[in-house]
Amino acid sequence: MSKTLVLAEKPSVGRELARVLKCSRKSDGCLIGDKYIVTWALGHLVTLADPEAYGDEYKTWSLETLPMLPGKMKLEVIKQTSKQYSIVKRQLRSSEVSSVIIATDAGREGELVARWIIEKSGVKKPIKRLWISSQTDKAIKEGFQKLRDGKEYYNLYMAAQARAEADWLVGLNVTRALTCKFNAQLSAGRVQTPTLALLVQRENEIKKFVPKEYYTIEADIGKLFVSWRSKDGGLSTFDREKAERISKEIKGKPFKLTSLRSSDKQTYAPMLYDLTELQRDANKLYGYSPKQTLNIMQKLYEQHKALTYPRTDSRYLTDDIVPTLNERLRAVTIGDTKAAAEDILRRKLKINKSCINNSKVSDHHAIIPTEQKVPMISLSTEEKRIYNLVVKRFLACFMGPYKYKQIKAEFECESEKFTAGGKEEVSLGWKAVYSSDYSFDDEDTADAQERKQILPKMKYSDEFICKNTFVKSGKTKPPARYTEATLLSAMENPSRFVNDKNMKEYLGGGLGTPATRADIIEKLYSSFYVEKQGNSMVPTSKGVQLIDLVPPDLKEPLLTAKWEQELEKISKGKTQKQKFIAEIEKYSADLVKTVKNSSAEYKHDNMTKKTCPDCGKYLLEVNGKKGKMLVCQDRDCGYRRSVSIITNARCPECHKKMELRGEGEKKSFYCSCGYREKYSAFKERRGQSGASKRDVQNYLRNQNKKEDDSNNPFAAAFDKLNL
Repeated sequence: MSKTLVLAEKPSVGRELARVLKCSRKSDGCLIGDKYIVTWALGHLVTLADPEAYGDEYKTWSLETLPMLPGKMKLEVIKQTSKQYSIVKRQLRSSEVSSVIIATDAGREGELVARWIIEKSGVKKPIKRLWISSQTDKAIKEGFQKLRDGKEYYNLYMAAQARAEADWLVGLNVTRALTCKFNAQLSAGRVQTPTLALLVQRENEIKKFVPKEYYTIEADIGKLFVSWRSKDGGLSTFDREKAERISKEIKGKPFKLTSLRSSDKQTYAPMLYDLTELQRDANKLYGYSPKQTLNIMQKLYEQHKALTYPRTDSRYLTDDIVPTLNERLRAVTIGDTKAAAEDILRRKLKINKSCINNSKVSDHHAIIPTEQKVPMISLSTEEKRIYNLVVKRFLACFMGPYKYKQIKAEFECESEKFTAGGKEEVSLGWKAVYSSDYSFDDEDTADAQERKQILPKMKYSDEFICKNTFVKSGKTKPPARYTEATLLSAMENPSRFVNDKNMKEYLGGGLGTPATRADIIEKLYSSFYVEKQGNSMVPTSKGVQLIDLVPPDLKEPLLTAKWEQELEKISKGKTQKQKFIAEIEKYSADLVKTVKNSSAEYKHDNMTKKTCPDCGKYLLEVNGKKGKMLVCQDRDCGYRRSVSIITNARCPECHKKMELRGEGEKKSFYCSCGYREKYSAFKERRGQSGASKRDVQNYLRNQNKKEDDSNNPFAAAFDKLNL
């Protein structure tokens, strides 16, 4: 009896599919049942071949061999996971298998994972597609009952392949050109470079900024405090003498109430989460990096089956999801959200109509809870936080608006105008789901400088005498540096960085996709183009110099937006992949020519006097995301080691986080306040017999270990660059 091979993207997902399909017999790298054989990839098992595969001349990096334009691009098996590829290939080619079901992640990259494996193995068996948005048993069973023909997704595969080939052509050509031209470990890419350019542009704005001193005037008129307003409605003046003169003139004088207005206001619940919005909130509230949030989401989706597919760019639901909402509400009657969910069910509330829009959902709908109840005890602290964010946003969309009265009082004294503002809550509405310490972007910040107060009952005949005045000074602030949260916003909506008004329409997709933005930010850190100072992202000298060296149009946000638009057309069959790649080849050749003709220079300003133990060249000191590192300047050598790491161990004197430096018996904790403590003494003080805090353990265990990049099809290629 012939069987169907089910190809999942990861072992954990494969095992769950096998359980539901009753494939219980274990074999090498797969699970076997009566009708199905379930096997899995480990992320990408196949990738585009390195330049060396196209000729010996590419084994040596040289400007003379550029641009590299292979024509038909080759596929190669990733060495680190070649064993699993052999297992999958054997199953694909087995005479027992008559057809294949692609069950990788339901998206462009998931399609590429499976199709490259199938293409490389040379199999041409019938293909069906499993396309589901959650990993619950119910969703899996329904998905297998509604399998789609693989031909429906061929254009999606072509778009994914076009993206991969275009990134290879631009990324590897420009990276080799920059590295050879300037003799430094430099890299560029169509998303990474414009994202870095945003950070460098902001840093330049901060450096050029000249602060100006301003003054505000506040008066105590007995029952309340009022703030001076300029003729144009501003709350401050740059004229110190004017501020002091007004302050003297009004002291002891009567204030006349000229206007007292109370207006009813309301705000509706924010839309459901897409991945980027969730990553932003997780960064603002908990300091999680976008990559960390995505990893947590993947666990909640795959392992706990608690949330729907995370890599979505939609904040809407489709009509067919509506009948499942009550079941999802019952699933979240647990923990902090129990009372709110039960209240919604009891009152039979419907989700806001604005959340349902079929036209604004392409591959996947917004992130919402599944119908499966999750034991909260099984979740880690990080998982609980992310899960609760999604659940609370989901519940908020069933509830009424937040209502309040906006009260505004205006006064006059000595021909000068003063105001006082207050707010009276009428109904919490959807905000009842959240705790009082959660801040919302929809809150009125226009009068942020004005004193927050509860206004007393007032009438026009009341007497108000100025008892005291206060002149306060402040300085205008430069633009804020990007945090990971605000950078995600800029990547999602980069249209304000494009000067050509006619081209802004191309920027609907932003820089990269929700699924790739986290990796781009991590790449900026690992390439030492950006370092973290507190919560801020600051470009390094290397990053600033790179933006000066790359061809101008490569750092414009418009490029990647145009690419995404073309890839979308390919996925819908509106244009051909070959046409797109031909344009990219010409573009890559132009970029290489620009780099070759450059007269600029690159300078290492972080050179140490320490030599590399492998090649003898001087090492560079860089600030990694989690601490300082020494790296070899020679791209062919690639030596790197950790010097220090920022730990969670707190200084006993000032309670700031301490750095752990040194090796062996010389390991010591250092604090910016001057406190120093040997690692051995720290262990003894903490009453530990052989282990420190988890982060210290991880540091010691992973001191020379590179971050896992196994799901990146270009990991092997870019690893060789030692960027």
